[in-house]
Order: sequence, then C-alpha cells, then structure tokens
Amino acid sequence: MGILEGKAVVITGSGRGIGAACAMGAARQGAAIVVNDVEADVAEETAAAIRAAGGVAHACVADITDWDEAGRLIASCIDAYGRIDGLVNNAGLFHMNKAWDFDPVAARALVDVNVMGTLHCAGHAVKAMVAQGSGSIVNVVSGAHMGIDSLGIYGATKGAVASMVYGWAVDLRGTGVRINAISPFGNTRMAEHTSAYRKSIGAVDRSANFQPAEANSPLVEYLLSDRAEGVSGQLVRIDSGEVQLYTHPALLLPSAWRETWTTAQIADAFDADLGKRLVPCGVLGMEQGPVPLTSGFWSKGE
Repeated sequence: MGILEGKAVVITGSGRGIGAACAMGAARQGAAIVVNDVEADVAEETAAAIRAAGGVAHACVADITDWDEAGRLIASCIDAYGRIDGLVNNAGLFHMNKAWDFDPVAARALVDVNVMGTLHCAGHAVKAMVAQGSGSIVNVVSGAHMGIDSLGIYGATKGAVASMVYGWAVDLRGTGVRINAISPFGNTRMAEHTSAYRKSIGAVDRSANFQPAEANSPLVEYLLSDRAEGVSGQLVRIDSGEVQLYTHPALLLPSAWRETWTTAQIADAFDADLGKRLVPCGVLGMEQGPVPLTSGFWSKGE
C-alpha cells in the first residue's frame, strides 16, 4: 500500500516537467490525481500515462489565473473522488532579465500565474479541506526569492508564495490542514530557458547539473502524506541528494533601542553596531551547529 493510498490530489501545471513527475509519483503511491494544465494534449497525456500504469487520474484543463476556473478545477476533484486531500501548486511562469530591462508585461504574467493562480487554487481547496478537517497544500517556491542574478521578478513572485505559506500556516493551526512548500530543481524547460539566457549574456551555465524532474517527487509525496502530520509552514529544498530546510524571515536581535531617534543617532547606531550585522543578499546557508544524524543520513561537508 502506498503512502498516499485513498487520497485525492490536484497538481497544477502537471502536463510536463516537475508537475508531471510528481503526478506520476503520487499516483504510484496510491493517490487519485487531477492533472491540470492549460494545454489539453499534455494534460491528457500525463493522465493517460498514469492510467496505463494502473493508477487513477483524469485531466482538467483550467486557467488558474481566473478565480472561477480555479474553482472548477478544485470542484472536479471533489466531484470525481468525493474529496480533496492534497493540492500541489506547481504551475508557474519563468522569466529572466536584469532590473534595468524590467518588462511590465512579463511581470504581470508572472504575478497572475505564480501568485494569483496559487492563491486562487488554494483559496478554493482550503475551504473544502477545513470542512473535512484534513488536507495538505504544497506550494512551489524558489531560492530566487532570496536573490539570484537576473531573477528579480520571478523571485519576487516566489517570495509572495513563501509569505503565503508562513501566514496561512498560522491561520490553519488546529484545523487539520497543513501548508508547506518545496524549492525544486529539475532538468526542465525552465532549465533550458536558464541555459539559453546565461549563454546570451556570457555567464556560466550550470543547468546541465540539474537533477532529473523525478527527483522532486518523493518530497512532494511525503508532504502530502499523513507521515508529515505536524509539518506545516515549512519551505524545503531538495537538490542532488540534499534535503534542506529554509530559514524563515525574522527580526535580527538584539535590536538597538532608544526612546526616540534622530537621523544622526540612527546613523551612529549603524556605525557602531548594526552596520556590522548587515545580512547579505543571495542564496546563502545558515549553520545551526552540530545536529545528530540518524543512521543512513549524512550531512554534506562532514
């Protein structure tokens, strides 16, 4: 029996790439899948592949940037399988450019799909999940929200989705519904886009080192499962053998305090202390110190 036996799961953008890989993986674990995409042929292709392998799936073509269309997608799961136990908000658009080449049309498209599409699907799904007292939402974020060259717009949308995870996890305490996010890597069309862009500006292209899309599925399967009970509000990255937790944004303590502040006093505080503790931008690691390792696991660098 699979870890997702008896569960009904919607996966957006699952006609190709990481979404398709996760749909296939969740189906192998026993879940009934709603394969969503804006392209009917690729959505049905993935659903057919799941059925051919002995799984349960149907395709639902819906544009998640539209609130009503997103509602129809979630309803298709409830109508077909009687409930919705999981939602993977995988659908997304990707764009690369420098800040001085800002493209408002591209920015709007990314916000509509990456942010509003995620909110639309989750907004419909969470009502049904809260009513049944259980469910798991898995969003897709990116290390780009911490700062990666040429990914400011894309990173900003993924930062919004990360903030949604933090806020909704607080809202959902005690409801039986969990929300988390994965930060995936995969050799997909996004990797191809990255490769072409990096080459066009003469930058180093590392996309050839990306793991296969299928490597992300076990993490998604776990977060959707009952084994992840108690795991909520977390961002998890999986890449080339490493599973890592993201730190959450937090106030850096100790603070500088005065009853009132002048401009000069604030400048003095930065000169004396705060300026020495500025947090650099970019994808960074934060060491927590020695952590006991369970047999079978290892920590890179040890």
